[in-house]
Amino acid sequence: MKIVIGGQVDKKEVEALVKEYGPEGVETSIKSDVEAAMAVKTGQADYYVGACHTGGGGALAMAIAIVGKPQCETVSMPGRKPNEEKINEAVKAGKKAFGFTSDHIETAVPMIMKAIKAR
Repeated sequence: MKIVIGGQVDKKEVEALVKEYGPEGVETSIKSDVEAAMAVKTGQADYYVGACHTGGGGALAMAIAIVGKPQCETVSMPGRKPNEEKINEAVKAGKKAFGFTSDHIETAVPMIMKAIKAR
């Protein structure tokens, strides 16, 4: 499985958590938002994860534009923590790009990886 890391902040921290909590043998790559979204769109990557300060702007703007809004999920925002049930539903629905706020990285990434592994 290949997971690309986009977003505007804390990419190395996100990548470390994807490797720690992701499926066995997960391959990660830190890319610009455009490159990461294109990798998902063209099938070169299975999932996109990214962080920013709002959870949807810098984390997902290019993924929404390139992959399409139906494939994207804002996992958290300021004042709205990640919800494991909603993440599970998003993964089961086939969503491929996940954005979250930088202050929720340590909660959001493990939840997303758990849902992906369960799929």
